[in-house]
Amino acid sequence: MWWMAHASWKMFQSLQKWLQNCLTERRICQRRLVKKDGHCNIEYGNFGYHRQFLFLADFWTTVVETRWRYVMFHYIVSFTGSWFIFGLLWYWIGKSNGDLLEQNPSQNHTPCVINVFGLTTAFLYSLETQTTIGYGLRAITGICPGSVALIIIQTLIGTILNCFTCGVILAKISLPKKRGKSITFSQMAVICQKNGNLCLQIQVANMRKTLLIGSQIYGKFLRTTIAPEGETIILEQINIDFAVDAGKDNLFFICPLRLYHMINKSSPFFEMTVDTLQQQEFELVVFLDGMSESTSNFCHVRTSYIPREIKWGYSFLPVVSRTKEGKYCVDFSNFSKIVPVATAHCAHCFHNKEIHEDRNNHHCAKRGFDNHGFEVIDILDSSDHTKI
Repeated sequence: MWWMAHASWKMFQSLQKWLQNCLTERRICQRRLVKKDGHCNIEYGNFGYHRQFLFLADFWTTVVETRWRYVMFHYIVSFTGSWFIFGLLWYWIGKSNGDLLEQNPSQNHTPCVINVFGLTTAFLYSLETQTTIGYGLRAITGICPGSVALIIIQTLIGTILNCFTCGVILAKISLPKKRGKSITFSQMAVICQKNGNLCLQIQVANMRKTLLIGSQIYGKFLRTTIAPEGETIILEQINIDFAVDAGKDNLFFICPLRLYHMINKSSPFFEMTVDTLQQQEFELVVFLDGMSESTSNFCHVRTSYIPREIKWGYSFLPVVSRTKEGKYCVDFSNFSKIVPVATAHCAHCFHNKEIHEDRNNHHCAKRGFDNHGFEVIDILDSSDHTKI
């Protein structure tokens, strides 16, 4: 029976570790300002009572930004409710004229609405009137002035309700942020050498064949600092410039692009090393703006990276290849895959080769990535022969 207890203990440890990882991920997700999908993790509180009406003043934007489940709920409730309310009014008109069955109308009695003799038939006539179905069984006779006024009012209200509801649905379907769902960023960012410079790299891909016209890329480095005056500045923003091989404006965004940020003295990553990167507290938010080629709608996409999502000394695998037939192929299975490459363990070492050769005298840690491509040479000493 001991093996059953051992297996149960192992299962309990695995479950405990899984729960700890879930709690850690949730805590990290709550601390970041921008989530990986681009949603801002921020709450607004202590609004004055009168400020609640600001959202009603911009009623159209408030409705368009409402979630789909609430839009569909309001759609069902508004139409069903209007049919029922006007059904009650038609029932009241029929009752006032003595058209109902329980009122035993005479054979030569002329009703206000033909075949409306109860609450159910009044509701059906209200539905048919507002949706312009007209099955031919129920029709207004015109002998009741109230029925003529009511059918005009219901027609006008039904038309306004149809236009508003269809407008909201069409506006939500054509929202530019829906186009951004087909723009994806790599899960990780890497720091390695590129074109003789130490760069932070991010990959972005357009999942559609249609282009984003006038695309622009930029970033914000967010951190909490203490000013010389002693003031704590939460979410201090520092501009981060990104570029690709063809520049940073008017990109030909038809295949995955690799974004580069050069780590120089003006970069906030200049003082970081491979050992201290994970100890920092910051958030790198990357933005991509462009105009959809098919709809001419402005598109805005964003994502963020925290220190644990930035790998020093790694590079992305290539995703674009060419087949024997001459066609270009994009392999998205390698889109977020990274491989280790030889990289200086800090920006100081990269920009100063003498410091890079003498790590023991540097303020950074001694740990780093060795370049196994160095040649092996023989150094002869007067006492003995040593091979390095």
